[in-house]
Amino acid sequence: MFSPKTSTDLFKISYQFMAMAVEAQAVIWMRLWGMAGAWNVTPSENHRMVSEKVAAAMQAQTAAAMAMMSGKPAINVAAAAVRPYRRKTSSNVSRLSKRGPKPL
Repeated sequence: MFSPKTSTDLFKISYQFMAMAVEAQAVIWMRLWGMAGAWNVTPSENHRMVSEKVAAAMQAQTAAAMAMMSGKPAINVAAAAVRPYRRKTSSNVSRLSKRGPKPL
């Protein structure tokens, strides 16, 4: 049974998942506009958006498995699993937003 130590623990992990989802939507938006020719993206962006998911999934799976095998509580396992995704979505938002839209 999932039982966080405090309500703050539950809030923190919920925030991480919510932030990851919001960042992922922003990245999708910028990449779609890039495919449409309205956002400045590098030629390798389409390849990058596929390959980075495999790497992040492997990192998340490994981190979650290590946390589980160490006997960590479920909240720590979830935190370990979301961390690689959060790093990737955060860096993508930062990188893509700096490139900005193409001038009209």
